[in-house]
Amino acid sequence: VQLQASGGGLVQAGDSLRLSCAASGFARDDYSIGWFRQAPGTEREGVSCISSYDGSTSYADSVKGRFTISRDDVKNMVYLQMTDLRPEDTAVYYCAVDVWRDYCSLYVYEYDYWGQGTLVTVSS
Repeated sequence: VQLQASGGGLVQAGDSLRLSCAASGFARDDYSIGWFRQAPGTEREGVSCISSYDGSTSYADSVKGRFTISRDDVKNMVYLQMTDLRPEDTAVYYCAVDVWRDYCSLYVYEYDYWGQGTLVTVSS
């Protein structure tokens, strides 16, 4: 089982960035994927997730209207399109998989597998 997050980088406030998460090794293809982030000195927090069951999505209030999650089940990829980035979006972003639930959630403890993270830095 492997999750590989990529796409992070250094951008300016107002810029856009797309993160990618490649999932492999899962016995089933019906799992939910979430994006989380962790800034220095803070706890990891949920950003967005997408359900395997019906494709429903959820977003943290802080990113609603700016971030969009999507998935390509043929390629086993999940994307996080981030627009209008702000300095407070600076963090290491992780993708994670929940293999048990049909719905998706933004709770860290509900996820079973985690990628290594990709750093997003937004300068003002």
